[in-house]
Amino acid sequence: MWGRVLSWDYATSAEMILRYMDAKILPGYAAIERGSIFGYSFFVYEQSKGVIGDLFVRDNVRDVARGPERHEVEERLLTHVIETLQQSPGIHRVEAQLLAHHTGEVARPFLQQGFSRHPRVFMNFEIGKHTPAMQRLLPAEFEIRPWSEQEYHSAAALITAAYRGHVDSEINDQYRTLTGSLRFLNNIVRFPGCGTFDAPSSFVVFQRRTHVLAGLILCSLVRPDVGHITQVCVLPEFRSAGLGEALLAASTRNLRGRGFRFISLTVTEANDRAIALYKRIGFETARVFDAFVWEG
Repeated sequence: MWGRVLSWDYATSAEMILRYMDAKILPGYAAIERGSIFGYSFFVYEQSKGVIGDLFVRDNVRDVARGPERHEVEERLLTHVIETLQQSPGIHRVEAQLLAHHTGEVARPFLQQGFSRHPRVFMNFEIGKHTPAMQRLLPAEFEIRPWSEQEYHSAAALITAAYRGHVDSEINDQYRTLTGSLRFLNNIVRFPGCGTFDAPSSFVVFQRRTHVLAGLILCSLVRPDVGHITQVCVLPEFRSAGLGEALLAASTRNLRGRGFRFISLTVTEANDRAIALYKRIGFETARVFDAFVWEG
């Protein structure tokens, strides 16, 4: 499914999961029949928060007449994971984004345990299907530059300011603080969980007069010919200046010039303004999935 629907090579993520398993630091549960594993769900602890990594159950695992169907196994695995996290000492928050499952598909165990649900949209842009559009003129007061790790702290401050009061800060509490945003950036840039970070297709935009970082776009590679936008945000006071569209154009132009076929991203369904922009540019919905949050 990751390859067919999302154009995503899961091998790098699978290797990271295996490394955690080899080190015996990846908690979770497995579904086993006659000594054979046919499903599992795993999670991680991040200080006072638990994050459910994913859920997998193999299709046609057994004769339905002799045992549980796939959906029942999924719900049982999730129930074990949720109960473990909620009962873990010091855990006050649990998050999950199950990209491999359609919205509502595995919602019941979460809703029964008091989670809030936030549908999210996975969108694809087929680069070859769209002729290069004339870039909207960037106001003269702004300048787009390539991403540099020298902007790490100012980028974290930008993310925190951009998501203050935003629904995405309810889904991901890292956005709420500078320390959390730094952790988010570190996960994106230095770890392969969301693909391999790609500096050439990542950009920042500054206001020339004040040298204020006004917006950024970060992109990772999830397949040799597919880029995934892991973050795009603009300071609230500059959101009517077309900076988001200019950043998307810069990333698209770079990836197109390097022979990439697709660009993907995820966006919260409640973020109407962003979805309208992506659709106008040419992004199409490939999947709607759920994000779940529990505050203890």
